[in-house]
Amino acid sequence: MKTANPQLNEHGELIHLLSIEGLSRDILHAILDRAAPFTAVAEREVKKVPLLRGKSVFNLFFENSTRTRTTFEIAAKRLSADVINLNINTSSAAKGESLLDTVDNLAAMQADMFVVRHAASGAPYLIAQHLAATGRNHIHVVNAGDGRHSHPTQGLLDMYTIRHYKRDFTQLTVAVVGDILHSRVARSQLHALSTLGVPEIRLVGPQTLLPTYAAQMIENAPLRVCHDISEGLRGADVVMTLRLQNERMNGALLPSTQEYFKSYGLTPEKLALAKPDAIVMHPGPMNRGVEIDSSVADGCQAVILPQVTFGIAVRMAVMSMLAGTSGAGQ
Repeated sequence: MKTANPQLNEHGELIHLLSIEGLSRDILHAILDRAAPFTAVAEREVKKVPLLRGKSVFNLFFENSTRTRTTFEIAAKRLSADVINLNINTSSAAKGESLLDTVDNLAAMQADMFVVRHAASGAPYLIAQHLAATGRNHIHVVNAGDGRHSHPTQGLLDMYTIRHYKRDFTQLTVAVVGDILHSRVARSQLHALSTLGVPEIRLVGPQTLLPTYAAQMIENAPLRVCHDISEGLRGADVVMTLRLQNERMNGALLPSTQEYFKSYGLTPEKLALAKPDAIVMHPGPMNRGVEIDSSVADGCQAVILPQVTFGIAVRMAVMSMLAGTSGAGQ
């Protein structure tokens, strides 16, 4: 028996964004299409639109963040929402209050949307299930990163960036380089790339940083594992680099960061193996001299800063789409 997707209502509309896994190609394209007009909002003298006027968006970040938290706040404010940033270190959560008790209290403050980042994989799912079980289906949940599981809006903004520069996903070779084993970003990227029809996705890195189940990570996905970076980058249209997730590693998985950079750091010489018009992406924060050389990060092929700008538009698209749907029936 097929389990209902908790992200969708009975009409197949998005009511939460918890993971890219399980979302159709049509839904992904709908989000990317909706984001396109919002990229122009930033260029207007008046940057606000009234789509979330009267709505309250609570940013619940139980992990540190710069880009994600700030762009979500900017996105909500540009949609005219009231934004409340919960300081976890000074909240009751620091005194031992449970996650769901925190959610219940904030829901009682007339919350309309929770943007959640949490170290525990599945925390946003737990919140969404709790809201449904307690009859508060009108409150939407957006996953801003949960453990090693998922970071869907990062995956979506990466797809928006690729589509902006390369147009057709079905003609691309994409290399994802680095610590794929511990990266929630990578999981979201791989699900999105596969769903959008990319014909060749290369997972590039040392054996210790690639999942042992890499070839079966996503059913029927065109994944190719490359331990040699030259093989992984040769002829690639898109190079997506990832930082080493040291905070999620148990024990030493690398001899040293210097050795890692020598073998897998993206340098101009290694990038030259990709297509001349290949774009270089990075979800941030970057560790220069570890996974990427400064000359590449600041070079003409890098689209790292546009990724951040596009992230505002994509998060505006997600929140406005959720605000326009009903959770009834879930």
